[in-house]
Amino acid sequence: MTQTVFVRKILKPVVFLLCLLPISLLAYDFFTDNLSANPLDDITDTTGTWTLRFIVITLCVTPVRRLTKWAPAGKFRRLLGLYAFFYGSLHFMTYLYFDKFFEWEEILPDIPKRPFITVGFASLVLMIPLALTSTDRITKWMGGKKWNALHRLIYVTAIGGVIHYLWLVKADTSRPLTYGAIVAVLLGYRLWVYLAPKIASLRMKQKSVSPQTERGQLAP
Repeated sequence: MTQTVFVRKILKPVVFLLCLLPISLLAYDFFTDNLSANPLDDITDTTGTWTLRFIVITLCVTPVRRLTKWAPAGKFRRLLGLYAFFYGSLHFMTYLYFDKFFEWEEILPDIPKRPFITVGFASLVLMIPLALTSTDRITKWMGGKKWNALHRLIYVTAIGGVIHYLWLVKADTSRPLTYGAIVAVLLGYRLWVYLAPKIASLRMKQKSVSPQTERGQLAP
């Protein structure tokens, strides 16, 4: 069995099922009355936390692929990103249905009124074009450069998700700050990968110019 077949036939289905595990466990606890005295908080916290986790895991794919030189790792980025959108949609639907019962006259004023909802809603909206352009056909239609530029919105989504979580909690901010630190490292790595060749090129130019300058100064 080739590596490509192994990834497509075995590894991706396993990852797909593992990604369903959090919502499956949550559904099991819901239908067996194993949630806390406030099930709404349990559902909201679980779906929101896993949204941010999947965003972070998706951001980890590129560094893992580059550092390990294992190219098939990139094949999981789309799957993980779609699961981030899936859990984010469930998180928002929990707010719409269980909290507000689709009372739009309450929902619409509530979104701009509470900053953590505004940031969270904006982050989810930014994920919509990423989910809609996740197919191979649309990727080819857009072209690699435009597709990559669009999907850098996940950086903004990740930052927005951390801010949403940080503004939501009232006392213990250790968990959102931990996620924030991880996101900062992952984005910092990308910034370094982008800047490192430019810095190296600039240094090479400076080295090539320096001897010529010195010769010019020493010439009679």
